[in-house]
Amino acid sequence: MKYIIFILFTVMTNAAAQLMLKQGMMSMGSISFEGVNPLVKLLQIVFSPWVFLGLCTFVISMASHLYVLSKVELSFAYPFLSLAYVAVAIFAYFVFREDLNGWRIAGIACICVGTVLIAQSGREMGGRGHEDQTASITPDKSGTSEIVR
Repeated sequence: MKYIIFILFTVMTNAAAQLMLKQGMMSMGSISFEGVNPLVKLLQIVFSPWVFLGLCTFVISMASHLYVLSKVELSFAYPFLSLAYVAVAIFAYFVFREDLNGWRIAGIACICVGTVLIAQSGREMGGRGHEDQTASITPDKSGTSEIVR
């Protein structure tokens, strides 16, 4: 649980990247590849300011996620990324005036409940970290290998 701040940073940078990408694509208008070299069009999209900033934010999010994965179990850390759906839905409602109907709210509630359950499972492990659960293969004196935990 001591890495929860890094997990939430990963979630929020992931959500922020999505919002930046949406803003970038909205600012570009409808995309068409007709009469244009597809590579040139792709470069125009990638290097438009909001899209580029969103992609850079994804890189930061991924670096944070890699750090988290070096410290906690994947089965604990990865489900927290679903909170990015929650953050995106809420921010999209306020920023882009997207619909947030009863079905979406019910789905968000399910995601939040599931994430809380997963977070509780981390407490039940007695705080064992990733380091306690890694195994290595070490050769013994007879030349055979044994798994050491």
